[in-house]
Order: sequence, then structure tokens, then C-alpha cells
Amino acid sequence: MATNPVRGIVVFSGGSAANSLVDVFNAVRKNKNCPLSYIIPISDNGGSSSELIRVFGGPGIGDVRSRLVRLIPDCPTNLELAGIKAFFNYRLPPAADAAHDEWYSIVEGTSPLWKSITPAKRELIRSFLNHLNLEILKRARPPSSTFDFTSASVGNLFLTGARLFSGSFESAIYLLGSICSVPLEDVRVTPAINSNFSHHISASLADGTVIVGQNSISHPSETTALQPVRRRPSLLLADGEDFSSESDDLSYEDSHLPGSLPTLRNKNINFTKSAVEELPSRISRVWYINPYGQEIRPPANPRVLEALRSSQAIIYSIGSLYTSIIPSIILRGVGQAISTCPARYKILILNGSLDRETGPSTHPYTASDFVEAIVRAGEESRGRGRGLQKLNGTVAIPESHAPVKSAPQGSTPGLSLPHTAYVTHVIHLEGPATPRVDRERLNEMGIECVRVYGRKVESPSGEVVGMTYDSTALTQALEVVLGKRGDAMVRGTLGEKSRRNTMESMAGK
Repeated sequence: MATNPVRGIVVFSGGSAANSLVDVFNAVRKNKNCPLSYIIPISDNGGSSSELIRVFGGPGIGDVRSRLVRLIPDCPTNLELAGIKAFFNYRLPPAADAAHDEWYSIVEGTSPLWKSITPAKRELIRSFLNHLNLEILKRARPPSSTFDFTSASVGNLFLTGARLFSGSFESAIYLLGSICSVPLEDVRVTPAINSNFSHHISASLADGTVIVGQNSISHPSETTALQPVRRRPSLLLADGEDFSSESDDLSYEDSHLPGSLPTLRNKNINFTKSAVEELPSRISRVWYINPYGQEIRPPANPRVLEALRSSQAIIYSIGSLYTSIIPSIILRGVGQAISTCPARYKILILNGSLDRETGPSTHPYTASDFVEAIVRAGEESRGRGRGLQKLNGTVAIPESHAPVKSAPQGSTPGLSLPHTAYVTHVIHLEGPATPRVDRERLNEMGIECVRVYGRKVESPSGEVVGMTYDSTALTQALEVVLGKRGDAMVRGTLGEKSRRNTMESMAGK
């Protein structure tokens, strides 16, 4: 007699921020004895990913690599696993000559980084790095165009080499996961789009400004990332003439790639995640663009839809709202899969601080603003987001799309689905610099709130800049929501000692 497969947990996340919660999600997975799927966007175009995209095209792989390496099992007695983690996390020096020399010591097998890695795995890894090196040499056109190795991630270089060799991004992910001993039968790292091509995003602000490229939206290297809306954006036209970009020191062939946006062809886009300039107004919408800058609606990776349709819970992790979470939700098929899947629990883990994407400081996001952004993205994925607007602080869609029958409980008038089709619970911290949790508005949406214990995050000057989740408290809160723990624990009055190790309150307390 056939048994029904165990339904899994799906986590929408980016890279670095959510890496801090990997142990939490793994603990919940083990307690529920179910598979765990991470859905990772591929629109990252900053850092060393920008150079790989410039030379080879292809998806932004930094967040995928970051999650795979973070999932390497911790085993103090296994020196090879520690060596592999260090190897794939390693970045080449920031000086060009030193980076070039170190790269060749790696591909030649003489680098100290190989010390703890067994010969069999070393030669397997080297074969793909040498394949990439050959492709780099084939594309070099010195002195005008050469590959920039400065601060390059060795893991990103390996994934690119494996993708070019196999012709498959997911095959490259499988290879890296296998080498890193990631338990792929239990934990899956799934790119939001399965593609060998680049997929960039743009964002529009409420004041009409348009920003091109994920890095410029989230962590710009220059203030010139902002572009006022024009009838025609800054593009390289199909005939090779640059509409509005300045000439640079590249050859004509390299600086006039067919259809390439000038803002997306910079070498090795460097950025910092501290002291980032505020956006002049809120982000109103994010969308994908083709190489000509035109809007496109790519479909989601079929494995993403499969994971959602067989899920018992969906979690929106911490991270950049509009560049880590939203790019996966707006893909065709995702909104429908989230809103109709069997998952009873759709949990938003609210960030412990506000960032460039959820400001500006004069009008910071509240918890309900995070929820509404996710709902708008889901509705846009379903083809209902064009013209989706904020009316009196609520989400609405044009009347032509509105349902004839009265809106269900917990919904906003004019919205085709209740908010709880996308978010049922909000887990949050409370403290300095955290997003304000507007409980009354969330209650109107039908969304429950869970406050958990966290720790203050201080800047070097001692200023409190946010809060960070306590792993034990967050794990227990997720288990409460998912039904692992009893109602008495939810509703009971917790003592001070217990409060520091688990959730502090639920909605309505």
C-alpha cells in the first residue's frame, strides 16, 4: 500500500543574512522529519558575480554558493570538510597582481588551500577550475579586456566552471553540494529560475525613479545608480549605439555588447553594506528585465513550484525584502502555488532592523508593509499585479480584476485573496531600530504575531542598530506555530527565565 510522501518546508531567502538561521531551519526540519527546500534568487549582480556575468553571462550564483557552503556539516574531527569550507569560501586578494598569482597557484595545485583536501577531491575540483581558466583565456582580449580576479570568490569560480562544463546550472549545484557533503536528500538548494542566462531586476520608486540591477537597488557602489524615469531608459540599442552612456576605456566590441545595459556591464562591482545612502522614496515595484532593459515575466523553476505544492509550511526568511525575497515570488507560477498550496502555515520572519529597501527613515516600513509587499508580489505573479496600488495604506487591485462576491474575512476590499493566502504568521523581535509591529492592522488581516527574544546589535561606536534572533527562541517559536508544542505553552504566562529562551507573546495577549 502506497504511503503519502512527507510534506516539506519551503524557505524563501537570499544569501548572507539568512545563513545565520540555517541551524534553526535544520533543527525544525529534523523535529518535523521532513525535507527542507531553500528557494534562492539568481538576480545578484554585485561583487565577483558581476565579473562572471560580464564575461560569461549566466545567473547570479553568489547566494546559491553561499548557502551550499553554509550547509557543509560541522564535524570538528573531519579536517577535509573544514578545508573544503575554507576553500569555497575563500576570496582572492583585492590587489590585481596578487589575485592573478594566487589564482594560478590554485589551478596549478600548489596553493596552501589544498592542504586539507584529499587528492581525489582536489583533482576533481581542479578539473573544473582549469576548464574555467581555459574559457577565461579564450575570451581575453588584452589589454582592453581581461578577466578581473580581484576579490573573486573561489566557490563562485568553481560553480561557473561546472556550469560551463555541464551546460546545466542545477548540475553544477548538485556537484558542489555533493563535494561539500550537503545532505541533498534532506536539504535542497533550488535556484528560483533554472537558467544558463542572466536575469536582472529593476525597481521603481514612488517618486518615479527607476533603479537598474540588484546591486544598485540594495547596496549601490555609486549614487549614480538612481535614474530618473525617461521615455526611454539608458540602453545600448540594438544597432550598437549607446543611447546615453559615456564612453570608457574598453574596446568598441567590448563596450557595445548587443542589447547590454551600460549599468550592468561594469567590471567587478564593489559595494559596502554599511553607510548606504537612503532611497529618496519607497520602492513601489520590482520586475525582471531582458538584456535590452524591457520588462519580462520569466517562469519559476519547476522544482520551486513542486516544492511549494507539496509543502506543509512556507517561511519568508530574514534578508533584503525587495532583492532577496520578492524576486522569487514575482516569478510566474509562484503566487498561484503559494496561495493554493496545502501549507497551513505561511510565516514571515521579520528583519531585526530596517535597511535601504525598507526606508526611508521618514517613512519606515511597518510589519504590515512587509506583508503587503509580499501580497503584491504574489498577485503580480498571478498576472493581477499590473496597476496594483496602495489605497489608504492597504493593498488593492483595479476594479476590473476585483471579485464580484464580497471579500473574505481578513482581506482588503478589492483584493482577490485574503492576506492569509500568503502570510498567516509574523515572527518578530522588539527593540531599538526594529520594524514597528502594527498589531491592529495585522489582526485585521487575520495574521497572528509571535514576539521572540533577541539580542541587541551595536555599531562600533556603541549605537544600537538593530536586533538579532536568539536561535533557541526562534526554533521554539517556529515549532509552536507548526504545532510541535502544545497550546498551553502558547497561552500560558512565561517566567523571565523561560521568556529568554522562547517566545514572549502571541497576538491578542
